[in-house]
Amino acid sequence: MSSTTRLTRTKRLSAALMLTLGVTAGATGSVGTAAAEPAARSAAATPPYGCAADASPGHTRAELPDAEIFATDNTAVITDPGDPRLDAHLLGFACEVRGIIRAHGADPEESSLLDGVFWSTDLQAATYERSRAFDVEDVTPEQLRTVAETVRKRFRQESVLTFDYLPASSPRATAIEVEVPGVDVTRLHDGLLADPEAREVLYGGSVTVRGGKLILVADRTDTEVVRRFVATLGADWSAAAVHYGAREFVG
Repeated sequence: MSSTTRLTRTKRLSAALMLTLGVTAGATGSVGTAAAEPAARSAAATPPYGCAADASPGHTRAELPDAEIFATDNTAVITDPGDPRLDAHLLGFACEVRGIIRAHGADPEESSLLDGVFWSTDLQAATYERSRAFDVEDVTPEQLRTVAETVRKRFRQESVLTFDYLPASSPRATAIEVEVPGVDVTRLHDGLLADPEAREVLYGGSVTVRGGKLILVADRTDTEVVRRFVATLGADWSAAAVHYGAREFVG
């Protein structure tokens, strides 16, 4: 899987990065009703992989998975933090994505429900988004890309973010994923509004609905910008977990 070192800053990506990358070009309403591929729907509906299996663990794991997919079914621009759409648990969406992962020969593990903030260069405004981060095991880079592309098409997304966890010494480990406890989505929103450099590097970020853990994904070369931004949010960098890997915006 190829990793992106620096994306064009004018490309519209989604927050849930943003960790999610979920805004469809030109779309302002709810997601369409295009049918998922039959194999994915069948797998998603087969016990024991029902929606109840996708209760958010707050991005907490005993071990890192092989890879991760950040995705959403949202196609709307949401600027009001009190919008009821931001209360969605995305359980049906989680089931479908798990089915897609399984249909392509990989193993879907837990998913975490996220509150995201995305800086839109088109609107010059910060938008909110609910999304999920999906842990994936037994997946090759090629499978990971295919799964992300299937999810992107099924839910009419502009792009879907993947993160392939790797040793820090790997030549492919050109990106970082940073997890920092003790940050809420309001602080993230206000921090991005006040920090043009962070917006340029991060595009946005996410906070776990359970546990308030900030998640940021960036190029490894921008680590110091991320460190500074975390400090401006009042979080403790010494408490941060930094993971290395290859990121790709599939779309």
